[in-house]
Amino acid sequence: MKKYIFLTISIFYSLSYSQVDTDAEKLLNKVSENIKSYDNIYINYTYTLNNLEEDINYTNRGSFITEKDNWRFEMLGITRIFDGDKLYTISPDDEEVTISSQNPEDETTITPNKMLYFYEEGYYFEMGSVKYIGNTDFRKKIQYVKLIPMDSEADIKYIDLGIDTEFNQIYEVVETGKNETITTISIVDFEFNVSLNENLFVFDSAKYDGYYMNILD
Repeated sequence: MKKYIFLTISIFYSLSYSQVDTDAEKLLNKVSENIKSYDNIYINYTYTLNNLEEDINYTNRGSFITEKDNWRFEMLGITRIFDGDKLYTISPDDEEVTISSQNPEDETTITPNKMLYFYEEGYYFEMGSVKYIGNTDFRKKIQYVKLIPMDSEADIKYIDLGIDTEFNQIYEVVETGKNETITTISIVDFEFNVSLNENLFVFDSAKYDGYYMNILD
C-alpha cells in the first residue's frame, strides 16, 4: 500500500452538543501550546487499520520529522520530503520520484505537522474515558477527548484522541469511520528539540540516478 496514509481527523458526538466542554478545551489548548513551543519534533508510530466485516487487519510502522514548514515522512518504504517549496515522494520499488508544489496552509492538504494539531478547528469535543498504562511502579494516565466532525457528511463518525496528561502530548488517535473501519495511530517515540542533519529536508537527486522523475507542476 503506497498511498500517503495519514489522518483526516474529527471532534464530538453531534451538533446537539453546542456548549463547549471547558475541561476538554483546556486540555487541548495545553497540547497545542506544547507542540508549537518545540523547534522540531521527531515521532515513531504504529498505524493499524481494522475492519471486521471486510476482514481487514494490519499494522505498519512509520516515522516523521517536522521543523517549521519542513517535514519528512517515511512509511511502507515510501519517503516523502517537503522542503518548504516542493514535495518529493520517493518510491524505491517503482524507482520513481514524484515532484509537486504543495501549499502547507491548504486546508485540503494533510501533512504530518497538521496531524499534531488537527483538532483545533472543525470539531465538537468532550472529555472521554481515562486509561492507565504501565504498572504500579510506572503508571501513565491517558485522557481521551471525543471528537466529532461538525460536517455531518464527513466519512468519520468520531475520533478518540488520547493525551498523555503528564507531558500534554498526543499518545494515540483512534478514528472510527462510518463504514466501521477503525484506524489507530499510536505514538511509540516522541522526541523534540533534537539535533537534526542539515540535509534532512533536502532532496538530493544524485542519490536517485536512474529513477524516473515525475514532475507534476
